[in-house]
Amino acid sequence: MSFTSIRIVTDDVDRLVAFYERVTGRRAERPSPVFAQFSGPGANLAIASVETVAMLDPALTAAANRSVIVEFDVADVDGAFAALAPIGEDVVLAPTTMPWGNRSALVRDPDGNVVNLFSTPTAHSA
Repeated sequence: MSFTSIRIVTDDVDRLVAFYERVTGRRAERPSPVFAQFSGPGANLAIASVETVAMLDPALTAAANRSVIVEFDVADVDGAFAALAPIGEDVVLAPTTMPWGNRSALVRDPDGNVVNLFSTPTAHSA
């Protein structure tokens, strides 16, 4: 078995895609207006309209997540965080060095999902 993707179900695909395009610096693949995907090394991030999972109602509810963190390993946490500032994202945690050494900044995406921009120190940094 291989891990493939995480899918975020939303009422506003365009708004969420615009946010994640800004976070990743990449354009989403848009095979249809109700679905988008960011492909890359590791797993994919998919964004889908509630229409795509209507048969699962009420198991899935858009903008109701309070337990999952979407994480991105970035080269410069402070720079990535600053790049999001002009769009006024809801800050959960400003750039901080965590007790285990990672540098992290957490914001909420437009649907309220927590997004962690983090970097792991190299073995050569002290």
